[in-house]
Parts: sequence; structure tokens; C-alpha cells
Amino acid sequence: MAASREGNTRVSIPDTVDEIDLRIGRKAVRLTHLRKLFWPSLHITKGDLLRYYLAISPQLIPHLRNRAMVMKRYPNGANGKYFFMKRAPSPRPEWITTCEIEHDSGSTIDFPIVQDLASLLWTVNLGCIDLNQWYSRCDDIDRPDYLHFDLDPSKGTPFARVLEVALVVRETLQQLGMPAFAKTSGATGLHVYVPIKRGPLQKQVWTFAKALAQSVAEKHPKIATAEYLIAKRPHGRVFVDYNQNAWGKTLASVYSVRPTKLATVSTPVTWEEVQNGVDRGAFRMDTVPDRVAGLGDLWAPLLASSGRVRLEQFL
Repeated sequence: MAASREGNTRVSIPDTVDEIDLRIGRKAVRLTHLRKLFWPSLHITKGDLLRYYLAISPQLIPHLRNRAMVMKRYPNGANGKYFFMKRAPSPRPEWITTCEIEHDSGSTIDFPIVQDLASLLWTVNLGCIDLNQWYSRCDDIDRPDYLHFDLDPSKGTPFARVLEVALVVRETLQQLGMPAFAKTSGATGLHVYVPIKRGPLQKQVWTFAKALAQSVAEKHPKIATAEYLIAKRPHGRVFVDYNQNAWGKTLASVYSVRPTKLATVSTPVTWEEVQNGVDRGAFRMDTVPDRVAGLGDLWAPLLASSGRVRLEQFL
């Protein structure tokens, strides 16, 4: 039975009940349908998913805090239909913090924010298998804290090629004096992130990412492409996706479980692991907590105020 601590409170989710009112400090979270199978072929239940997030919460929550959360809900598990939900549902606990964001349509949407363990478990209990937070913090939604590249292989392209392109992207960033951090997407690709100092608008970050992706594709046309339209992408190439840097877009967060056949997890990896041919299938709900317990949070530098790139010098 997975357990974690919130302040001085030890929190655990039993595997012998179907629902529970969980007390976390002064907050109470009702968890439901705990024995519902979310991955029938793996005998993984909704309760198992919640227990995973409970175990990984100390490393995960700092990456989600103060950021609007787009909920991708799978009420019937990984094999079922899903739907996106931006607005925090009502009724909801009074302690759920929201981030009000005005869109071009003129409507204002109050997104939920995962600030602590209680709000994390509340969000996952809604059927959110993976977590998709904004790149900017709620106090300035137009200026992100990082830029990133989603390395997306075309159908039939081996993961080894994704790793090859990741190393090329890293080398390109290093030549500009930029640190880069990698994680598996939890699906077929790899994510490369660069921590930046808040300042440039999201559109400016997108513009820089697009130019760098196009440069990578021009210099390495046999393995990489920056072609956005799927129909026009050359076969066997890895798409260096810059467009996820657009305002309002999201990617699965670090440590997110993905609705894949193996219940894989978007997991930080070292560049040495990338060079040695890391196995993306090795990072699953049942393995990642032990890995993180041993290695710590490899993405902690993305939370630090120091070491961030001033992107303005490249614009």
C-alpha cells in the first residue's frame, strides 16, 4: 500500500475498499471507484493509479504548482473514451485553487491548479490519467518558464532514431549555451526542455523554437523534419515539434502516467542514458517510484531560479 507524507500527516490509500474519505491535514478528499479496472490487461485499477501519484507526489507537485491544469479525463480507464475539460467542475472542494484565464473568445475559464497532495488526488480521481499543466505560471500566463521540443517519430520510425535526434537537439542548444533536460514522453517520443528566465512572451518563445527546429531539420534532413503537416513529413523522420510552445498548448507533465498498453510514465532521463539507448518501456507505474527514490528528481533544475536562460539575447 503506497503511502506519503503531507506535512506531519502520513497518507495512504488502502486496496481493500472501493471508496474512501481521505483526510489530508485539514482537507478531506473523497476517492471513488478505487477497484475499477483502468488497465484490464494489466489488472491495474483506478486505486493503483492514485497510489502511484501518491508515491510520486513529493517530486511531481512542485512541477505543477501555480500552473493552470487542463484535465484530460478517462472515466472508463486507459482503453475508454476521453474528453478534455478546462473549467474546474462544480461543485468542488472550497480549497481547490483556480487560475482564471481570459481567452480570445472573450470567455474567462477558471482552470484548477494542483497545489498540494489533496488537489492532486482530487484531480486524478476525476479520471485524469496524465496531467497537462500550462508552461507559464498563473501570475503571468503569457510568459513561460521554459521552452521545449516534442520529438515525435513518424509511424514505423524506431525509438533509436528519436534518441539520435534528441542528441542533435541537445548539441544545438549547447552551442547556444543552453542547458537541456530530457524525459520520455511516456508514449513514442521524447521531450527536451530548456529552463528560461521569464520575460519573452509565449509567441516569442514559439518563434525561437520554430527557428531552432527548422535549423535542426535543415542540417540533419535524413533523420529530422520540422514539417508540421503530417501528410508532408518524410517517412522515417522524427518531427521536432515546436508548435507545442504555442499559447494554451500543453504536454503531459513529468512523472505523468500515460494511457498506453504498459501504463508507461513520462520519466526524466540522463543524457548518458539517451546516448546508451534508453528503453522507454522500462519506465512504468510499477518501476518509476523506485527509480525516483534512488535517483531523486532529475528535473529539479527546472524548478531552480538560477541557471535559467535569458532568451531575449536570441530574439
